[in-house]
Amino acid sequence: MNGRLDSTSMPLLQRSPTRVPAALFLVLVSGACAQGSPDAGAASARMQAAGCLATGDGSLQAELRGALVADLAWQNGQMQCEGGMRPEGAGIRVTIAGPLPAQAVLPQSPGTGTAPTGRLRFIFGIDPHDTASGIAQALPTNLTVIIEGGGQLYATRGDDKCAVETLQRTPLPASGGKLDRVEVRGYCTGPASDLAGKVRLFVPTFSFTALLRNGDDP
Repeated sequence: MNGRLDSTSMPLLQRSPTRVPAALFLVLVSGACAQGSPDAGAASARMQAAGCLATGDGSLQAELRGALVADLAWQNGQMQCEGGMRPEGAGIRVTIAGPLPAQAVLPQSPGTGTAPTGRLRFIFGIDPHDTASGIAQALPTNLTVIIEGGGQLYATRGDDKCAVETLQRTPLPASGGKLDRVEVRGYCTGPASDLAGKVRLFVPTFSFTALLRNGDDP
């Protein structure tokens, strides 16, 4: 935990404890992931032609326990990714989607021991404000995990349960200055839960390399 955030200056991530119905929440998530200027969207589509990053080095590793048991090791061609500034520049949001591995298990569902079908979607909302003391780094992070096709959604509903310990942004030259590669490593000390607050999903560790629209586009 000795990495430091780059020099990009961003205001604090806004927190909202308001809960919304599942259908409305999914609509809001879909709209948020589609935000961005037309130029940035076109550049993003070009960079993602070969998966997450056209450079071929996109990835995601994560442990999942509780409501879903799986160890993810996605490579660039398996995943789709998108990232950008949150509304009014309040931190960043990165969305990554990819396949459920064959060995994944839903312990609390009928047919225990069989693999669920569908895709997983992660939504990371990262606050750039370092809350750790000394040389350590802890960037408060809100996490939402959706099992697409299964209708399951788990969210931390706040940024006090997960944190990013390293975040590095590198410009992608082929994007004309519109896109960055973002490399992140983090952890969660508390669970995400379903909308009823009864079923919990734990993500002890996560890391990813993905796409991020930089803050220069309107």
